[in-house]
Parts: sequence; structure tokens; C-alpha cells
Amino acid sequence: MNDTVLLAIDGPIATITLNRPAQLNALNDAMMFGLRDALALVEQDANIRVVILKGAGKAFMAGGDVAMFHEKKDEVSSTFHVLGGTFHESIKMLRRMSKPVIASVQGACAGGGLSVMLACDLAVAAESSQFTLAYARIGVSPDGGSTHFLPRIVGARKALELALLTEAFGADKALEMGLVNRVVPASELEPETLKLAHQLASGPSRAFAHTKALINASFDRPMDAQLDAEVRAFADCATGHDFKEGVTAFVEKRKPRFRGE
Repeated sequence: MNDTVLLAIDGPIATITLNRPAQLNALNDAMMFGLRDALALVEQDANIRVVILKGAGKAFMAGGDVAMFHEKKDEVSSTFHVLGGTFHESIKMLRRMSKPVIASVQGACAGGGLSVMLACDLAVAAESSQFTLAYARIGVSPDGGSTHFLPRIVGARKALELALLTEAFGADKALEMGLVNRVVPASELEPETLKLAHQLASGPSRAFAHTKALINASFDRPMDAQLDAEVRAFADCATGHDFKEGVTAFVEKRKPRFRGE
């Protein structure tokens, strides 16, 4: 990793912080590599049960670093296959990772920042957050998976509106469209995010992993194949400690003590 992306681990919770606050955490090549490396570390660490992704300072991520693009404008087309591939490795890891990932969003969440947020499993946003899919403003099409995630969340017509018109919208609109799960005052963003992270970290991690995988695959599988996958996932969960603890706690009318096994 490098200092554009910070990783902190507190018990079962890992926090990845995008760390270019003076540039509103705009995505440059160093951050692309740093984010990929941080995600690879938390993906492989079996002790981590939930991940928080946030930005340092006033923004989540204000899209790609346009100043970098301008400086290298004659090279971007030839080099983006490498840089874009690195960025997309992070998007793929966010989706395939067995543990839940929460985006904690404040300030600007634009372009690639919106793509990263959409790739996370859950999103908590401050009331003051501002969103836009701003790629067309600099004459390029979207990346980071936004053309995959947006139609699935808001429908093709709305996704085209967001991508073509690039209009900014606030947290309440993002909540209405289903782009974020919760909207809170800025002062409550960190505690609300941590509350959600602790709730997930104390949950049945094997069941969460199967649930995430099932939902991610559901758009690309016929119903019969999805039903078969559900049976296999349920059966695997039922071999673990958490299933036995869950049904026992239910019968004994107490709160279950899951171990993530």
C-alpha cells in the first residue's frame, strides 16, 4: 500500500480510508494501487468480518483526478488499460469479498467515487453528501462498474439520465433511488457506520458470505440454477456452529452468540 490509502484494523472490523483530502480524495494512479492492495489484505484476513470504506477530510471521493488526466492527456488512452484494470480489480474484490463492505459517505461522491460506493454492499451517507455520475463532463464514458450497478438499482432509463445529464443530487434523493441505505446528520455518520459494522461483525459471517454471493449471482442465473444454489448454500450454513447456535438460541429465547463459523 501507500499513504493515499490507509488501513486500520480493530478486532473484526477493518477500515480503509481514501487519503488525499486536499484533492477531495480524487482517484489517481497511486490510490488505484493502494486501494487494490488494501482490499487484497482484508479479503485474505479470516479474522476480519466487516469492512468500512470511507474518505479522509470533507469528501468520500470526487471522482478521477482530472488534473492528472490533463497532465497526461496524450497518454491516458494508451495507459488506461493498465490503470483501469487495476481500478477494476478493486471493484471485483468489493463484490466477491465474503465479508460485508460498508461505504461511509460524506461530501462529494462523484464519478469513480460513485462507482466505488455502488460496489460496496451497504452505504451510509451524511445529509450533506452530494452525488453525480460526472464522466460525461470530461468527455468519457463511465467505469468502475457503474454501468453494471446503476441499471440494476434504478433501472436503465434512470441510469441513462444520471450518466448522460450528470446532474448532481443530494443524499435524500440517493436514498429515494436506493443508492444508499441510510442518511444521517454529518455528526452521526461515523457512529452510525460503526454501529452497523459492529452489528454485522457479531452476525453469522458464513451466512452473510453465502447471502452476498447468492444476491450477486441472481441477475445472471436462471431461477432453477438460483434455487439449486440456495439449497447448496443453506446446507453449507447448516454444517456450521452459527446455525446450531442460532436455532438453539431461538428455542431458548435468548440472543444468539455467533462466532462466524
